[in-house]
Amino acid sequence: MELTVYWRIIRRRWWLPVALALLTAVLTLVMQQPWQPRPAVYSASMRFNVGVQPERIPGVYTYDRYYTMLTSEYLVDDLGEIVRSGVFASAVSKRLAGQGIAVPTSAIGASTQPGKLHRILTVSVTWGDEAQLRVIAEAVAATLTERSADFFGQFSAAEADIRLIDPPAIGRVGRSAREQLDLPLRVLLALAAGLALAFLLDYLDDSVRDRVDLERLGLPVLSEIPRG
Repeated sequence: MELTVYWRIIRRRWWLPVALALLTAVLTLVMQQPWQPRPAVYSASMRFNVGVQPERIPGVYTYDRYYTMLTSEYLVDDLGEIVRSGVFASAVSKRLAGQGIAVPTSAIGASTQPGKLHRILTVSVTWGDEAQLRVIAEAVAATLTERSADFFGQFSAAEADIRLIDPPAIGRVGRSAREQLDLPLRVLLALAAGLALAFLLDYLDDSVRDRVDLERLGLPVLSEIPRG
């Protein structure tokens, strides 16, 4: 099929993808209501270093530097899962309750996310109140550094420790890239779906509009009346 044929199909049913894209845009705007003011959201990010004391055996080379580094990376992986656990969230909630701040365990777990890079553990906390977030972030840091032995046995014998290397840095969270691209992506998908529907309707349409349609049916064209 030549490009001119494609263009004729699009020109004939251009209203279909345009209408579908406009309808999608209107429905998306009604659901998301981007013109409405949104409550402020803040995020606190902190970083921890996890270290392991090397094993000392007199007269024996134990590859201590390699294995201590490797063990530290494993501990960071496991600590990331501990930060996601309900036990850790409960410990943070109890610490906050002792300071007169009531934050449910479920809220702590939902707003706290860990990440890691080599032997560095990053913990991020998202909250709607900046002042309260600072207290929550400090409680998370204190729970992780002071009560690590309650969650991981390796920390109880002073063979490993976790230290806060970057205190909580708080900043306001803007609109995510996914949220910003949601509307244009929906419109583009609606346009693509409208074009596909236009080609499908043209394929199912058995109407004769010009000599090309007749020639496609194998019928000879004796004459053609031009459009005035």
